[in-house]
Amino acid sequence: MSKKQTLLITCGALAKEMLAILKHNNLENMKVECLPAHLHNTPQLIPEAVRGKIHQHRGEYERIIVLYADCGTGGQLDKVLEEEGVERIGGTHCYELFAGHQAFADIVDVELGTFFLTDFLALHFDRLVWQGLGLDKNPRLVEIYFANYTRLLYLAQSDNPVALQNAEQAAEKLGLKFEVQHTGYGRYETFLTSI
Repeated sequence: MSKKQTLLITCGALAKEMLAILKHNNLENMKVECLPAHLHNTPQLIPEAVRGKIHQHRGEYERIIVLYADCGTGGQLDKVLEEEGVERIGGTHCYELFAGHQAFADIVDVELGTFFLTDFLALHFDRLVWQGLGLDKNPRLVEIYFANYTRLLYLAQSDNPVALQNAEQAAEKLGLKFEVQHTGYGRYETFLTSI
């Protein structure tokens, strides 16, 4: 059995988008392996989880690429990847990668107190954010956790009406004004089609 050319290690929150990019661009020589999306609630665990996937699959692929941004690891993911000799897509977090570096900087310049959602986070807001932060048990925490936020910006990868409705409801629950910006797959698609 011949090796597939490239393994892409990414967050489970990006699985649907990564598979769509591969299909749309006929990138049949790439395979996606995901880590659980809930790791973003404990970003310090991401580097070693990525290392585990690298070790698990190293002999099966000619090349391994990590599609995580730093994602709150404080540079620890880059340290692991340097030790393992594996490259990653550049960026601080998926919001920057979907929006684009300059567009994201402009968004933050306009309104620093912005809480972001992607398609995945909009679709799973209740489980990952509302319950994940314990807001379901103590809704008064909303005022503490989101005191410095003024808007919720939904960075939409698709035209999913359920995700849009969920994002609007999330903004209402958090007491934030709602905005949406259609980004598509952003730098993820640009990156994958250039390798």
